[in-house]
Amino acid sequence: MDPDLVFTLGVVIGVFSLPAMLSAFSERRAPRVAALTVILAGVMILWSVRENPGRYSLGAIPDIFVKVVADYLT
Repeated sequence: MDPDLVFTLGVVIGVFSLPAMLSAFSERRAPRVAALTVILAGVMILWSVRENPGRYSLGAIPDIFVKVVADYLT
């Protein structure tokens, strides 16, 4: 599997799990599913970084997103 795709999916899953985690904390519930998705996202991101060391930086993230979207839409 393409490390850029895994990285992009990990970032998207991580971003979407944050509102679920905040909702669980505000309602005084245990954020079980949200915590699992954050862990999954972290593992995906770490795997991508391990596969391509030095490729991922804060400045490169938008370019990676555009590349992945362009690869799968065309």
